[in-house]
Amino acid sequence: MNIREHAQELEYKVLSKSASHSAESLGRDRPETEDEIRTVYQRDRDRIIHSKSFRRLKQKTQVFIAPVSDHYRTRLTHTLEVSQLSRTVSKALLLNDDLTEAIALGHDLGHTPFGHAGERVLNQICPLGFRHYEQSVRVVERLERDGKGLNLTKEVRDGILNHQWELRPFTLEGQIVRYCDKIAYINHDIDDAERAGLMKESDIPEDIRSGLGASPKERLDTMMHDIIYNSMDCERIRMSEKIESLMMSLRRYMFENLYTNSAAKKEEKRVPFLLTSLYRHYEHNPGQMPAEYTRLMEEGEPEARVICDYISGMTDIYAVEKFQEIFIPQRWPGE
Repeated sequence: MNIREHAQELEYKVLSKSASHSAESLGRDRPETEDEIRTVYQRDRDRIIHSKSFRRLKQKTQVFIAPVSDHYRTRLTHTLEVSQLSRTVSKALLLNDDLTEAIALGHDLGHTPFGHAGERVLNQICPLGFRHYEQSVRVVERLERDGKGLNLTKEVRDGILNHQWELRPFTLEGQIVRYCDKIAYINHDIDDAERAGLMKESDIPEDIRSGLGASPKERLDTMMHDIIYNSMDCERIRMSEKIESLMMSLRRYMFENLYTNSAAKKEEKRVPFLLTSLYRHYEHNPGQMPAEYTRLMEEGEPEARVICDYISGMTDIYAVEKFQEIFIPQRWPGE
């Protein structure tokens, strides 16, 4: 018995019956020879970590666009926090934390530059529409590895696709990520907003603070304990009605006071012009996109979708640099 087979046997001995056992995975679109050391979910996790789209998350906006301080979250640090919380819940419930980790690390791979502001622009301007969770799946299925994709298992792709609140993955591991994504960004965005001087702890409504906790640490502790103890031996991941209601109230408070109407969003007013200009430019000059994208069009992919592929893959910094390169006159270098 090799190391992978031993790991698969351990899963049956240690994990819950409700867990996703790697030996029973629904598999990949393209069959592959099994690895001697790693299970299928461990391989998926590693492929995501080593992907170009994962590395680009370090320069994509979470809430604050291109902050000067190094201490604000980026899309990458958000992803890592979601992964950490998700693995904690998964381990406590004796579920497959390798699958949980792979889904968490891949859930935002398709996010645009400038956060949800960029997503809204592409969704409005592209006739095919744009949603970051669908783009995340497209990244792992079509765009990575020069058009070959990462060939991930169906369980990981389902978890990535359905991590939005209104959707539900078919695995419990995916459902954990769905919850922990919300738990992570609500709490770390409050921390960043306080660091920026845009919020004070005392600004949060008292009923929320008394029910969830009076600091991000206390609220994380409350939510994590609640989701674990209410999901034990259950057919789905859930929170208690009271705590989930308070969590959603806090989320609404954040949308009203940080995500839409705060000084943190001031620079987002520039995003529609910047990304629309880039989109229109490549619409008229598709040949100026890198070869990996023009090849997709040669293979029959719709031009509008490929332009979105290119722009959504840009980091904040790269999008600004491309705009300057295309639209801003350069100084004459002569003497």
